[in-house]
Amino acid sequence: MASSMPEYANAYSDALYFSGEMDAYGFDVPDFNTEEYNSITERGFVSAYKVPLSTFSIDVDTASYSNVRRYLQNGQQVPRDAVRIEEMINYFRYDYPKPQGDVPFSVYTEISDCPWNNDSKLLLIGLQGKEVDLSDIPPSHLVFLIDVSGSMWSENKLPLVKKALALLVENLRPQDRISIVTYAGSDSVVMEGVPGDRKLEITEAIESLEAGGATAGAKGIETAYEIAKKYFIKGGNNRVILATDGDFNVGVSSEGELTRLIEKKRGEGVYLSVMGFGQGNIKDNKMEALADNGNGNYSYIDSLLEARKVLVEEMGGTLLTIAKDVKIQVEFNPEKVREYRLIGYENRMLNDEDFDDDTKDAGELGAGHRVTALYEIIPAAEGEKIEGNDLKYQYSVVKGSDEWLNIQIRYKEPEEETSKLLAFPVDDSHIRSVMSDNFAFASAAAEFGLLLRDSEYKGGSSFENIYRRIAGLPGVKEDPYKAEFLEMVKSMKTNINP
Repeated sequence: MASSMPEYANAYSDALYFSGEMDAYGFDVPDFNTEEYNSITERGFVSAYKVPLSTFSIDVDTASYSNVRRYLQNGQQVPRDAVRIEEMINYFRYDYPKPQGDVPFSVYTEISDCPWNNDSKLLLIGLQGKEVDLSDIPPSHLVFLIDVSGSMWSENKLPLVKKALALLVENLRPQDRISIVTYAGSDSVVMEGVPGDRKLEITEAIESLEAGGATAGAKGIETAYEIAKKYFIKGGNNRVILATDGDFNVGVSSEGELTRLIEKKRGEGVYLSVMGFGQGNIKDNKMEALADNGNGNYSYIDSLLEARKVLVEEMGGTLLTIAKDVKIQVEFNPEKVREYRLIGYENRMLNDEDFDDDTKDAGELGAGHRVTALYEIIPAAEGEKIEGNDLKYQYSVVKGSDEWLNIQIRYKEPEEETSKLLAFPVDDSHIRSVMSDNFAFASAAAEFGLLLRDSEYKGGSSFENIYRRIAGLPGVKEDPYKAEFLEMVKSMKTNINP
């Protein structure tokens, strides 16, 4: 499986160097590339007695999964820090109950045995945003901010960007508007404020783009926001969609500077979504930071199928925010739970006091979006007594009851700045001896991530166990994304046990 080393290195090439060595799964070990990922330090088990509260922001990004898939399909070793387990889980569709009443999302909870640790339970928290017909959403002004620098020349970069955006253009309406800004050595305005029914004009403008030059991304972002403000649609969706390999190497280039730039702009009502392309020099850390601080989504596009998923199938969630600054706080009952561990969400953790602070930014939930979080729980021993009165918090769980935990969720309506509070007690009635299909698949995606990260908390995880758990689930083989995941698991299983 080892790749041959290229004879020379082009400054804008996507070619990776390989050492000729293979990892434990039989994949090529990269000897050199310039991709960048933020370091992830997994959160360990926490005492429910000492620290009963766990607080985090939701995450609807999916870039990590499609990026990991790209590595595996290319026969390459996956960098540990490229694996964000919450994005592995949230990539897939789950059949959670639909929202009822005025609350824009439903909440589903379930507790079952942990598949990789016989001494633990697993808790699932699932949010399902209300579905909205794309034809009913408010008008949109979308500013395509497209990287046309030299690093974007290869087939899986600018050519794929063109094909991806063409899919989005197909679904534009007359009331929508499109602007296009490109950036390389300098920024250029290709078109601005063009109505969505002028599809041929928009498509021809996209097709005319060519790659070449250095990368001045910060100036391009400023120009895109200026145009977004110029054609701002009151009550509509105003969004910049950045398509890049993330290689901001001229001008304002540090992650911190770019983040502060985006934070200044989001208050004007223009959100930012980021789509990453290509391989070899992906700047995942910068792209994730831009999307997070721009109140948007971060996706990685590695194929036309993925482009269709992001820009057609899930576009309603991107274009219409139904709840913003969504925070989750779980309070564990130490009479039921000795220790707990949130799986993933390492870069989404909040201080406990941030939960009630409406000035603290958190994640946005779009129409039809789903969010899933998993906790591994070590139950308290039967009759275990909690002694002492030095607890920092006043419990909301009912002592002496069968409540395991209490989930509180804060969210804001899209046009409001004051949050609403929801509470969901979880007791013995939420325990299932057999996992639901949703839970089984979500746990499989999490276990896959634990193995790819070689996590110290992987326990008895194995690709064989994952495959056996999901291979017979109804609907998996009919869902192209779940079926593809099943095939990847099968391949990994075969590589280890040929």
